[in-house]
Amino acid sequence: MTDTLGVILAGGLSRRMGGGDKPMREIAGRTILQRVIDRLSPQCSNLILNANGDPARFTSFGLIVVADDVPDFAGPLAGILAALDWAALHRPETQWVVSAAADCPFLPRDLAAKFHAARAEEEAKLCVARSDGQTHPVIGLWSVSLRHDLRKALVEEDCRKIDRWTARHALATVDWPTMPLDPFFNANTPHDLAEAERLTAL
Repeated sequence: MTDTLGVILAGGLSRRMGGGDKPMREIAGRTILQRVIDRLSPQCSNLILNANGDPARFTSFGLIVVADDVPDFAGPLAGILAALDWAALHRPETQWVVSAAADCPFLPRDLAAKFHAARAEEEAKLCVARSDGQTHPVIGLWSVSLRHDLRKALVEEDCRKIDRWTARHALATVDWPTMPLDPFFNANTPHDLAEAERLTAL
């Protein structure tokens, strides 16, 4: 396994779920966040959580909580930057960060492996996931070496759209099948939670 830091991105405002911590909602008796942890943790050498506000609310999950240091809820790129900076400071031997949204309870168990295979084959510094023709830019693999470039884009250029920034760099896109379910299904609304309950039975 390539030395890879995993980051679960939970820094959003959860507007479509009515606010609060969306990853703390339950699917079949287990929180979405715990399901993401269980899927991603075995694929990484270390795992952290990107979240803003009081980190104590996540104590029971046993993860280091890293907040954005770019103000005003700058979106997922701010969380990715926080993870890249954390890796550079605390795990300088780690050159790669794999990110996943905290509302994706069915993440593939080969996420990091397929990302690393693709970036090695294509000599890319970034990878993103795709399923059914749709890219999932927050599900990605990021080179720590790009952290200064990303900070400049966020702070100096106000570049908050992931696709706009990744287009500047060598990027690999990795496809996953959607049967029996889309592994990047995300629970954004109460209706999605009901659908996730159904999918857990598949």
